[in-house]
Amino acid sequence: MTEPRRVVVTGIGIVSPLGIEVEKNWESLISGRSGIARISKFDPGDFTSQIAGEVQDFDPFEFVEKRESRKMDPFIQYAVAAAELSIKDSGIDRSLLQGDRTGVYVGSGIGGIGTIEKNHETLMRKGPKRVSPFFLVSTVINEASGQISIRTKSGGPNLANATACSTGTHAIGDSFQIIARGDADLMLAGGSEAPITPLGLAGFCSMRALSTRNEAPEKASRPFDKERDGFVIAEGAVILLLEELDSALRRNAEIYAEIIGYGISGDAFHVSAPCPDGEGAFQSMKRAIHNAGLSPSEIGYINAHGTSTPWNDKIETLAIKRLFQDHAAQIPISSTKCVTGHMLGAAGGFEAAAAALALKKQLIPPTVNLENPDPECDLDYVPNEARSVDVTYALSNSFGFGGTNGTLLLKKFQE
Repeated sequence: MTEPRRVVVTGIGIVSPLGIEVEKNWESLISGRSGIARISKFDPGDFTSQIAGEVQDFDPFEFVEKRESRKMDPFIQYAVAAAELSIKDSGIDRSLLQGDRTGVYVGSGIGGIGTIEKNHETLMRKGPKRVSPFFLVSTVINEASGQISIRTKSGGPNLANATACSTGTHAIGDSFQIIARGDADLMLAGGSEAPITPLGLAGFCSMRALSTRNEAPEKASRPFDKERDGFVIAEGAVILLLEELDSALRRNAEIYAEIIGYGISGDAFHVSAPCPDGEGAFQSMKRAIHNAGLSPSEIGYINAHGTSTPWNDKIETLAIKRLFQDHAAQIPISSTKCVTGHMLGAAGGFEAAAAALALKKQLIPPTVNLENPDPECDLDYVPNEARSVDVTYALSNSFGFGGTNGTLLLKKFQE
């Protein structure tokens, strides 16, 4: 049997509520600077939750021709921008992306909901002949990957997924396996989301899933805190350039981290609530560790799903304690959603990037707003201040509606 090929992260492209590009996001993460504020895209006054993590200062025309932008919902624009930023960050010659050895795998939890809303309004007010001819190609989820593939001339695997809040993690994990088994040498992988629309917000508000701490937006997302009251909706895109190790070494690429394990599972329990015993999260983490050939005691950091909802944080803690036993109390754990909000399909990509950067820089981002610890969330969540560490292996967790779970296992790069 052929030995699986090693896969490394050589490029990171980020469009998030914390800013554009890697270093600005990392500085905000480490300092605990929040990107959450009152919604500015529309008047949120009628909504129970009026806050979000919006992307600021994003000019799509830096990445997309004005004529072509009409074919792209913002989630596609964000994805194209994040892919371009990842390519730039990697330092790779674009000619190496051309051909059937480079693939694209970018998903979204919801896709082009804003474009759907606008065209539905047009249909109702003006009739079917006024609906945009670009309506469908602007909204369907695989068009993010399609646009990136076309622009980079990457003819390898061209894929998309829609696995709710696990989307970015699954796209990266599947891409890791594609390279490991030899079906591609490079993959642009991650997730994108643009859900901050009246309908998107109304849906989550009706579910009572969102924080209503409208008077203090930057304090609203508080994973593992006793006073947490829901997640904060957010938008953005994160695309990683994954590369087969020999390819990266040949071009003397900077390597952020190596991906060595991937685990997936299903709760088989409920459309939106996690399984109360944490079985799905437990299995996802367990499988990632087993896939990498490690033992739980070797894990030195966990980037938690950590949504700031009452159930998720409690159950993720339970699953970690069950899997890691006595070692659980020794593992630094943090949630970056405290400053970004929950980017849904893009969240897994952002958090995988954060884990890779933590390994590269040996510095763990803090869980800010953790002021009143929940007695049922009693692990080391790196509260409020970044922490220097000596860590080799990190997990990144994502759990989504429908009981879909994913975990990536990253390693500090060592030749």
